[in-house]
Amino acid sequence: MFQPDAWRPSAPLGMIRARAAMLSRIREFFQQAGVLEVESPICSRYGATDPAIDSLKARYTGPGAAQGLDLYLQTSPEFPMKRLLAAGSGPIYQLCKAFRDGELGRRHNPEFSLLEWYRPGFDHHRLMDEAADLINRLVETPLAVEKLTYGEAFEQTLALDPHTASRERLRGCAIEQGVPSAEDLTIDRRDGWLDLLLSHRIEPRLGNRGMTFLYDYPAGQAALARVRAGTPAVAERFELYLSGMEIANGFHELTDGREQRRRFDDDNRRRRQSGQRVMPMDEPLLAALTAGMPACAGVALGIDRLLMFLTGCSDIRQVLAFDFSRA
Repeated sequence: MFQPDAWRPSAPLGMIRARAAMLSRIREFFQQAGVLEVESPICSRYGATDPAIDSLKARYTGPGAAQGLDLYLQTSPEFPMKRLLAAGSGPIYQLCKAFRDGELGRRHNPEFSLLEWYRPGFDHHRLMDEAADLINRLVETPLAVEKLTYGEAFEQTLALDPHTASRERLRGCAIEQGVPSAEDLTIDRRDGWLDLLLSHRIEPRLGNRGMTFLYDYPAGQAALARVRAGTPAVAERFELYLSGMEIANGFHELTDGREQRRRFDDDNRRRRQSGQRVMPMDEPLLAALTAGMPACAGVALGIDRLLMFLTGCSDIRQVLAFDFSRA
């Protein structure tokens, strides 16, 4: 039921001005760096195949689709931006809205703001340095920068090697660490237990004395990143943490169209096994990769969470003009 005061903004006007100032400084940063601002469609015929992400669905019924056409609201502008890279755009960035179904809480809103940028010729290490530079342009006092491999984080906090520990060992560690309901959980994949340990026992320790970059993830968590051969093989991926909160997720991007198709197929196989909706894979992206996307690194950064950090807020509703309950 509509509440009489629900027309009012979630955030105070001062916060709305702070957001505008932050966005202006971000645009200034990229203009000085020679990175082109672009826009791409929010709706697509193709959705996110990642089993950890659920797309919001829309339906078009106008000219060209007499029987109706299912569309998906973007969970990220990544795929069309990669098509632009393949077409020769050079370095690009985008400030946009993104959408994810089923995500609502202190740090989540189904509709959120995202900054995403791509740098041809960069690897994930060089992009981490640029992300740190951007953050330090937005704070009053420069923050210290810590870089920590995924393996180092697990070894320092939990005294185990995440690349070699068995599923049983990881489950036992979760129980020993008092992770809620760990004894009752049924998680078939090692990566599921790793995610649980990371979110409950490691993430709260990250970025509390500045910014922490966690990088070189297990190969099974590559998503859209390159996998570097070795013992162990690792995904050339990073996440940025501030005050125990994940702010950004970046990759040394996969450019192999055949490997990307295999990963999409594997995502949908896992979706089918868990009873999730199988998603149409993005054929234009696969065609762009086959045509030739330049070697590059890219990162998606949560604007709302960044504003939370910059203003000392603990709830995303405090930084949104209108949160989900007032949409």
